[in-house]
Amino acid sequence: MDNSSGVGVLDKAATVLSALEAGPATLAQLVATTHLARPTAHRLAVALEHHRLVSRDMQGRFVLGPRLAELASAAGEDRLLSAAGPVLTALRDHTNESAQLYRRQGDQRICVAAAERQMGLRDSIPVGATLSMLAGSAAQVLLAWEEPDRLHRGLHGAAFTATALSQVRRRGWSQSVGEREPGVASISAPVRGPSGRVIAAVSVSGPVERMGRQPGRLHGAAVVAAATRLSEFLKRIDQD
Repeated sequence: MDNSSGVGVLDKAATVLSALEAGPATLAQLVATTHLARPTAHRLAVALEHHRLVSRDMQGRFVLGPRLAELASAAGEDRLLSAAGPVLTALRDHTNESAQLYRRQGDQRICVAAAERQMGLRDSIPVGATLSMLAGSAAQVLLAWEEPDRLHRGLHGAAFTATALSQVRRRGWSQSVGEREPGVASISAPVRGPSGRVIAAVSVSGPVERMGRQPGRLHGAAVVAAATRLSEFLKRIDQD
């Protein structure tokens, strides 16, 4: 199938963005993936960076930029976010803890939706907050089902191990205690797109004093149920 639009520079820019969908890439990796000449790939990536469609991670690699999320939100076409509000609210009310939805962007994860606990001590993660992919139950979920090479790259410097991620895949949920922040516990479960790929993580987080050292025993089933509701919603929409 010919994917050419007839506007060469746009087609090449789209090729660069598509290549970055798989994760961070050096210039050499972009060249290998896109089959563009090295000067062309570099010029396009830098131009896209100027418009915030591409960014750089801590290692200087190219990643998808924040402008893409802004455009998706503004267009009102993000079906996952439209469904997430009531699901997170119900999860918060059931667990009496703050609930969040995270998406991965390069070497970070972003809180794209949240339902905060109304009163008392809580773990407050505002929408738009950027967190590390190296710690926390949501980071574990967003990494656990990645391709082996990306998974092992993601483990460099992480607070969790390959064995822990194997347990996450077996159980279908993850938990962390004091991993991202001292005194905070969390549980997360994967949201899958119609293809079955993990595209987001639903989380519940709160103080260890309330959630205990094994928070999954307390709220694991509820978090998995919420994530499953979102996955089923996306599947139904795709079939309509």
